[in-house]
Amino acid sequence: MSTPRIGLALGGGGARGLAHIHVLEALDELGLPPVAITGCSIGAIIGAAYAAGLGGRGVREVVTATFRNSGEVWGRLWQLRPKRIADLLGTGLTQFDALHTVEIFLPPEIPETFEALSIPFSVVAADFYGCREVEIASGPLRAGIAASIAIPVLFRPVEIDGTVYIDGGVVNPLPFDRLPADVDLVIAVDVVGEPLRNAARAYPSASEAVFGASQILMQSLMTEKLKSRQPDVLVRPPIDAFRVLDFMKAAAILKSTAAVKDEVKRKVEAALEARVAGDAAAELVSAGRERTP
Repeated sequence: MSTPRIGLALGGGGARGLAHIHVLEALDELGLPPVAITGCSIGAIIGAAYAAGLGGRGVREVVTATFRNSGEVWGRLWQLRPKRIADLLGTGLTQFDALHTVEIFLPPEIPETFEALSIPFSVVAADFYGCREVEIASGPLRAGIAASIAIPVLFRPVEIDGTVYIDGGVVNPLPFDRLPADVDLVIAVDVVGEPLRNAARAYPSASEAVFGASQILMQSLMTEKLKSRQPDVLVRPPIDAFRVLDFMKAAAILKSTAAVKDEVKRKVEAALEARVAGDAAAELVSAGRERTP
């Protein structure tokens, strides 16, 4: 059997999506880098870094270096503050500029356009006024990623060529259906999880309710999609102990989800063996038909 063509879909889930790194490392160690990647929200960021040629280990190094020093992170966040009173009054205190955020946190070695990536890559975002899902696979890379991560309330919507976008998670949080039809194996990584209960309160805070509602929506969307279509390999890392914005707990997230790497290897190998067995059986049936007078 020739080297299988792997398609990889990296879902949205905020800091929980740092667990995607284990999947990338597993594929690298198997010698099966994907030929196509699609991502949503945090999956768009992680996927872009990998598609740029960093490799799983390289993505890990960037993430751990970025979130190792809280002072440095706060320094970068300070750069995102509104520069003018008009911006502050017009957008509210809680909304960051998604494009500026991507520009500050994405490694400089990431190319400027989708077309310059080493691996074909796309992201999904929601056309706010068009009420539809949009796949972005060409043009300015950072703007496309910003559109995909523009979580309502946290980030201002992103405008590209006259279209206003918000977070892709509200339309397709696990976009494995956006992968090319000619891949041999589709791997989808779901990092949405469930709202994290706060033991100190009977009810969620306002921010917890907003993010929790988003998680419930994304879970509902995935549940309905999986009823009609399944990826060949579905991976769900154990991420429910972490919040959507727990990026400063990057090391803890990676440690607690480390077993995902071996899980991915087992599932991919089993799926490939099943495919080989299926192809062999199909060849036998075909040969039998040819021998039948």
